[in-house]
Amino acid sequence: MKNFKTNNIAEIHNVSKVFGRNHAVKNVSLTINAGEILSILGPNGAGKTTIINMLLGRLSLSSGSIKIFNLNPGDIRLKRMCGAMLQVSGLPDMSTVKEQIQLFQSYYPQPMPYADIIKLAKLTEIENQYCKSLSGGQKQRLLFAISICGNPKLLFLDEPSAGMDASVRKSMWETIIKLKQSGTSIVLTTHYLEEADQLSDRIIMLNQGKIIQQGSPEDIKSSFNQKTIKFISPIAINELQLSGTQTKIQKIGKYYQIQCKDSSKTMGEILAITDDISDLTIHGALLEDAFISLNEQENG
Repeated sequence: MKNFKTNNIAEIHNVSKVFGRNHAVKNVSLTINAGEILSILGPNGAGKTTIINMLLGRLSLSSGSIKIFNLNPGDIRLKRMCGAMLQVSGLPDMSTVKEQIQLFQSYYPQPMPYADIIKLAKLTEIENQYCKSLSGGQKQRLLFAISICGNPKLLFLDEPSAGMDASVRKSMWETIIKLKQSGTSIVLTTHYLEEADQLSDRIIMLNQGKIIQQGSPEDIKSSFNQKTIKFISPIAINELQLSGTQTKIQKIGKYYQIQCKDSSKTMGEILAITDDISDLTIHGALLEDAFISLNEQENG
């Protein structure tokens, strides 16, 4: 399990948000700890963005309370200590990368040095390009750069690596870890569950506005006792009869994928049927497995 400091920088207590008849968030209580990466996960409509917007002071609360650094969301003193990279953001076509960063630096009394921002966001080679000429991944990196202009103590990242290819995404992960190591606390939302698994000290899982699970990635995966066996075999799927009501057999392309509780027992049964198998792998539960299972249970 990853280690993090236990002192709280934010307290969210019994927070709800209602839009007409829709309860977007229902009595949510959680903390944000100093020096940690906290991921808030859930399917579309689970309440992730609503919670982020209430923490940022962009939405009022229907009930409950939020304190961040002992200040209310929206307080100008708090805004100077926070940064945010949101999904819905625009950039002016005829402004350069450098001009945008310098503009946002001017909003803060003690901004992060320009050279540090460019280096962290990996924008050195394109700082004089106009925003209209940037690729989707480059725009994401610029939006990330803008979010750290104020040298934030608390940073909100809403789908930060969306639109990035695999190598650039991994580079972004390295940058996020560097920020954490420098003392920035980070609240992350993402649909890339590998991203949450790799980066998070703690995860909050939401469904229909409620917390359904929380803990470290290791805690959540270990609570979902499942193994996945994967292999290639010419045997027909209807010949692969295995015991156990919770054993799930799928044929995906040329691979068999079998989910089970007891991999040793299941492998014994497979080898009793056929030993003509290749490219065999066995792994424990992934965060994606736990995520799907928990949401299926919640949705009935």
